[in-house]
Amino acid sequence: MIVLGEKYTFTALEIEQLKRKNRDFVALKYKNISDDEVIDKLESLVQKHHIIILNTKAQISHKLIQYLTKLELLGIKYYTIESFLEKYLQKCYISQEDTDLQYLANIKPYTPFQYFLKRCIDYVGSVTLYFIAFPVIYYSRRRVKRESPGSSMYKQFRVGLNGKEFKCVKFRSMSMDAEKEGAQFASKEDKRVFEWGEKMRRARIDELPQLLNVVRGEMHLVGPRPERKIWIDVFEQTIPYYHQRHIVKPGITGWAQVMYPYGTGVEDARQKLMYDLYYIKYWSLGLEFKIIWKTIFVILGRHGI
Repeated sequence: MIVLGEKYTFTALEIEQLKRKNRDFVALKYKNISDDEVIDKLESLVQKHHIIILNTKAQISHKLIQYLTKLELLGIKYYTIESFLEKYLQKCYISQEDTDLQYLANIKPYTPFQYFLKRCIDYVGSVTLYFIAFPVIYYSRRRVKRESPGSSMYKQFRVGLNGKEFKCVKFRSMSMDAEKEGAQFASKEDKRVFEWGEKMRRARIDELPQLLNVVRGEMHLVGPRPERKIWIDVFEQTIPYYHQRHIVKPGITGWAQVMYPYGTGVEDARQKLMYDLYYIKYWSLGLEFKIIWKTIFVILGRHGI
């Protein structure tokens, strides 16, 4: 594949994912380069690569459009960066400029029938998971109290549907005074996390008490992960359309959680939002069960935080 332009910068994770799919690509700059130079480079590249990704902010000249049209007649396929990310990486492109009102129209909440299906999955999945995981839940409560004196459960306000806050329940994985210096992102090898807390976070065991939130109707089993308002206020300042993830209820697990590693900053939040918006835009039973299946492998393989 030939990536024409630099509007979107592919992450190392995305490059690795594309290579696993045998999708090697070559980046070709377009800005501040003459049309003849671009065409000469394309001439040599299209012998091997038969897909061109249009990834340029700069206006494409009439001469280059004519050349690209001729290539299309020869069997070369074109994708905009938006359609490419959705087709090959299952995420929605987010422009740094929040001026695309059509973007808001493309991301819609569940239909009544979709919501009914999700609630059926919520109840059946929650009851099933509770009985399967009961020994782990029981052991975790005892282990937390043994390693870190205090309550084994931790309640924290998180933002849910339509931006409303609710009390999200988790197993406590950090010391009781973890935020004595104020709110801060958790990180790998976080010194505030005790031994069993780290193991719970890696296997996502600390999220199990949120089955109660699911039964209450505050969360789904699958959906965008609920975030704290203090961080949402930060993200909304720099990430366009961030509030769009709140048009549906949050979930215990989600597409971003099984597709992207643990994140600790604004750029990670932006990447996860791309996956969350894809999930909302293309929701289906197939995608729902795919996420549940992948979550099982995350838990067994301990690919969490």
